[in-house]
Amino acid sequence: MDNIDPELSFSDPGEMSRHEQNRGDRFIVGTSNLFAFIYPILMVAICSQVVLRGAGYNQAWLDDLQWWLYGAAVLIGIGFAVTTNSHVRVDIFFDNYPRVKKLKTDIFGLSWLFLPFIILCWDVTLHYGISSIKAWEGSDSPNGLHNLWALKVFMNVAFVFVGLAVWFTYTRRMRQLGKTQLWQTLAYAFPAVMYLINLSVYYALYWLVWLTGPEDMAPRAVTRTAAFGELEFWGQEMAYTVLAALIITLAMIATAYVRRDVSKDNQPMPPARNGLGGLPTAQDGPGAMRGPEDMR
Repeated sequence: MDNIDPELSFSDPGEMSRHEQNRGDRFIVGTSNLFAFIYPILMVAICSQVVLRGAGYNQAWLDDLQWWLYGAAVLIGIGFAVTTNSHVRVDIFFDNYPRVKKLKTDIFGLSWLFLPFIILCWDVTLHYGISSIKAWEGSDSPNGLHNLWALKVFMNVAFVFVGLAVWFTYTRRMRQLGKTQLWQTLAYAFPAVMYLINLSVYYALYWLVWLTGPEDMAPRAVTRTAAFGELEFWGQEMAYTVLAALIITLAMIATAYVRRDVSKDNQPMPPARNGLGGLPTAQDGPGAMRGPEDMR
């Protein structure tokens, strides 16, 4: 859809910075728009339960359904808010920052704070979902919605969705800052990249040890093997998997740097129109344009 209603482009967060978004961003926005239809269904479920409970016909499955719908909509909505920069920003100084400082602040927050946290949430909810499947978890109420494991599995998948939203937004901010080289993308997101590699190494090693070990080896015994041991540096301990992740991450960045496109080393920042993303913000009003000072 190339021709967008001007009123929609000003009021819809998903369209306000459309021309700055990449394909990943559009995937996040499109998926989020589909999940937004959950909210009218949720309202109907809430109102129906209130009426039925008042009439003496309480429906436990409607209570469960409300949590299912609300949980799915909110988790997907996090990805939409990150992509469209429509989340609540508790920062009284940010609005007065020049454009470059805003971009650097966003890049730091996304790649050093938010993305590692989302990866941690994915890791935790992975075991949460697997345990729920093994127990075939259902509702606490006999008349409630059973197969609760499906919601917990969706929670884990939703964090992958949010992680992708953060990464797509991060790469867009890097492009707006003029940092388009692969080594820059990896280096600026060093904590998140290393954490993801660490999990990959850990789980790969876990399955390797478990599949090649004795048939009666318990899952918990896997992490007690020598492969998951630790090294000591100046009184501090570091797991083998963490050390391997550190080496692999540095090697990836170094390889990307050596293979970089030298012609893009001093690439200037692309010009911006308005706001952080280059298009009008809600504070600017429709059609507003900033001056050259916004490029500082």
